[in-house]
Amino acid sequence: MFYEPPAFREDRPEILHALIRQARLALLVSNGAGGVPDITHLPLTLLPEEGPQGLLLGHVARANPHWRALAEAGRALAVFRGPDAYVSPNWYPSKAEHHRVVPTWNYEVVQAEGPVEIIQDPARLLGIVRGLTEAQEAAQPRPWQVADAPAAFVAGQLKGIVGLALRIERLTGKRKLSQNRPAQDRDGAIAGLEASEHPRDHATAAAMRAVARGE
Repeated sequence: MFYEPPAFREDRPEILHALIRQARLALLVSNGAGGVPDITHLPLTLLPEEGPQGLLLGHVARANPHWRALAEAGRALAVFRGPDAYVSPNWYPSKAEHHRVVPTWNYEVVQAEGPVEIIQDPARLLGIVRGLTEAQEAAQPRPWQVADAPAAFVAGQLKGIVGLALRIERLTGKRKLSQNRPAQDRDGAIAGLEASEHPRDHATAAAMRAVARGE
């Protein structure tokens, strides 16, 4: 179950896809033995045009037993975290008026659920690795390409991984960014976060401004 108060719910696919692309590392979760979930941290590439709500591609080490558990479970949940930050009541102008304020934590998160396909075909694995590499290297002045490495070396490396494809059937998002506070309190929280030295605080302030603009 994913708790989504109406004030914080985000269901626009284009916004959710953008948040997925901005996330640097996903959390892949599936049902495990003994009532404890199986979890793997990994980057995932989104293909929005594939399937009803998109396709997520990634890979894990062949030595990671999670891929065998995924094959058995058949379904998984991918969690993508955006910026997050602590919000102090001291930043709210309303504190000076009535003191009926408490701390909170602002954040953005997206969850993608669907069936998982296990991929071991070398050609498809190479395509997954190339796609992930191109996405991550795009900002480099001289992007590294898989073809820069010897073909025999790449083929050997592919033997050590297993590919995953999660076809998104359910896409949910939550942007808890002070939408439930008066405008003056939101502005005060933004100012407090922007005065911080922590990069994630600045990113959270930017997200709050975007939500305030309806973006």
